[in-house]
Amino acid sequence: MSELIYAGSLKTLEDEGAKVIKGGSHAIAVFVHEKKIYAVENRCPHMGFPLHTGSLCDGILTCHWHHARFDIKSGGTLDPWADDVPTYPVEIKEDEVWVHTVPYNKVTIEKLRQRLREGLEQNLSLVIAKSVVGLMEAGFPATEIARVGVDFGTTHHQGGWGSGLTILTAMTNVLPKLDKSGQILALFQGLVHVARESSGRGTRFLLGALPVSDKMNAQSFEQLSEWYRHCVEVRDSEGAERVLLTTIELGLSNEQLADMMMTAITDHFYVNTGHTLDFHNKAFEILDQIGVEHRPYVLSSLLPGIGNVSRSEESHSWQSPVNLVKPLMEAFQELPEILANVSSHGDADVDEAALVEQILSDNPLKTVNTMLDVLKSGVSPVRLAQLVALAAAERISRFHVQNDFSDWITVLHTFTHAHAVHESLRRGATPELTRSVFHGAMRVYLDRFLNTPSARRPEPKDVEVEPQNPSKLLEMMNQQQQVAESARWVMNYLARGGDKSELFNTLGRALLREDAEFHSFQMFEAAVVEHDHWEREDSQLARHAQETLILAVTRYLAGHAPTAREMPHTARIAIRLHRGEKLFEDD
Repeated sequence: MSELIYAGSLKTLEDEGAKVIKGGSHAIAVFVHEKKIYAVENRCPHMGFPLHTGSLCDGILTCHWHHARFDIKSGGTLDPWADDVPTYPVEIKEDEVWVHTVPYNKVTIEKLRQRLREGLEQNLSLVIAKSVVGLMEAGFPATEIARVGVDFGTTHHQGGWGSGLTILTAMTNVLPKLDKSGQILALFQGLVHVARESSGRGTRFLLGALPVSDKMNAQSFEQLSEWYRHCVEVRDSEGAERVLLTTIELGLSNEQLADMMMTAITDHFYVNTGHTLDFHNKAFEILDQIGVEHRPYVLSSLLPGIGNVSRSEESHSWQSPVNLVKPLMEAFQELPEILANVSSHGDADVDEAALVEQILSDNPLKTVNTMLDVLKSGVSPVRLAQLVALAAAERISRFHVQNDFSDWITVLHTFTHAHAVHESLRRGATPELTRSVFHGAMRVYLDRFLNTPSARRPEPKDVEVEPQNPSKLLEMMNQQQQVAESARWVMNYLARGGDKSELFNTLGRALLREDAEFHSFQMFEAAVVEHDHWEREDSQLARHAQETLILAVTRYLAGHAPTAREMPHTARIAIRLHRGEKLFEDD
């Protein structure tokens, strides 16, 4: 049973109209209204203003800061952007008023989850932020928070999977690299982008699977895969959805579904500047975290956009002045036989550093032949994809700031596509998916003009000096045009033995304290994941690759900062409210 707090005599309260008492960790406002006593927490749940200074009229308590309105009896709010205020039981004993310290409407995990869903539905950033803070501080699993956003985003967006769900998945992937506040910011930013992208976009209803009979077997899957491939080829998203849902109902594995779906999108070159393959990869990544029961909505959300994607083999740059399409098509005919026989070659002896430089060269036809040769020698498609991703990261680490600013995104697209190819092949390597490794390599070639001139790789200085605190990097990124300076700082930090975990957490803060656009989230996640793959090795190339990836993400983030920082400001409000701080007082 809860503790009782003495609020005063009934007559005194009637004379005063309102009184504040201390109730446990919270102040409680006691009101007299229409000869009845009511008690509510004395903090407006919107932004913490003291409610005892508000107005009580006709049963509605109105906060005087933002005019949030509350039913004095239940604490329920009339304004969707405010939360319900906790109300407390009141007892009157012989003209003495006593208040229980345990509210009627305690905040629970389920209430916070429901409030998060409401914040997503109504596109209310502060509501989302407060829900995330409350859930995280209560120890609710981060992946379960992400699951709420994925469920919402794949259902309430007729346009299907887009940048919002990609950001949410990317940020969920990098949570282990961030401290507690960084994790809150990462989930909050991802969820807000899902809400904004879904706002006013309608609800998506599944079409349903084809009738499934007992006669369906492995051959049926092969037939369905061909149907799916044809539907994607002719841009028939509805037919593709019904076939996809049928394969899911048959109980096929994620690996089989990925094979079917990736084959269809790699039938064409670098589809939609790489976003389509990246979105597919992210969808399978989030399924690994939230469970296969979400496959129908998650995977079918990839299909609404297939009707209007660009196919790079149809573009002029892929055909002139060097025709890349014909040699690639010829190379792809060899892939099934090469990969079928690759296991007989054993370990390959390939100069991987030279291969990366070849991919970066201005001789794409030689690159295609070299890549075929290394596959024949025993290099796996997964390893080849990792090297292409490294070459793409080199483009960013060497990107000269005298290029047009928008061209940061050109090299970014190539890198995130190459990263998605690498991750997808790690899930399952097929000749069809291996084609995308060649697509990525040719895109690296086409980006060569963005390294002319090439930004110099910084040389570390004073390596015997202690590394600076990573907060210095954040100070540097508070100013514009600090790309070269940030790169030099990072190289010195690494050469002096700085802690990489602190550095990645700092780079995460550099991202999450901004109103970052979609591609910055992609850049951070792809660089972190690719770096970790190389960190498992001990070689000169692996060390060089790790430096390259850190340089690339540092330069990209520095090139896109600072911003207005509205999003982290909202998150900061939510955190301070959770701590009980007074926002209405000067700092």
